[in-house]
Amino acid sequence: MSNNLPDSDTAGGHRYHLRVYYEDTDAGGVVYHAGYLRFAERARTEALRDADVPHAEMTAQHGLMFMVRRLKVDYLAPARLDDSLLVVTRPLALRAASVELRQSIFRNGEDRPLAGLEVLLACVRVADQRPGRVPERWRSALMSLS
Repeated sequence: MSNNLPDSDTAGGHRYHLRVYYEDTDAGGVVYHAGYLRFAERARTEALRDADVPHAEMTAQHGLMFMVRRLKVDYLAPARLDDSLLVVTRPLALRAASVELRQSIFRNGEDRPLAGLEVLLACVRVADQRPGRVPERWRSALMSLS
């Protein structure tokens, strides 16, 4: 994984907008650290859906799914209750049975990221969780996110 986290450029990549709800925050109204993981997961799911290659279809057609193998998070500034956020998702590397993504979370309208994540997703067979090749349609869709 690269060491230059996060990417402050909001241009390019898949863009997913969301709002911070009370359930996402701690008692002080600040997004709880695990909330960023949920935001990133939603953004990855929507990126695939928007590229017309949803997770459920990969499972139904190929018996494959993506699992998080490794995750690096840099928390840089707090998101707060009612903030409008933008998650930008970009591919970093695509291998036969894995994909590495960079996800940057911004407050809408700001260029400084609140958090940056690097996620390594393993493509595995549902039946036994052994590695499986990322199907070509999903490979193309993931690369198109750049």
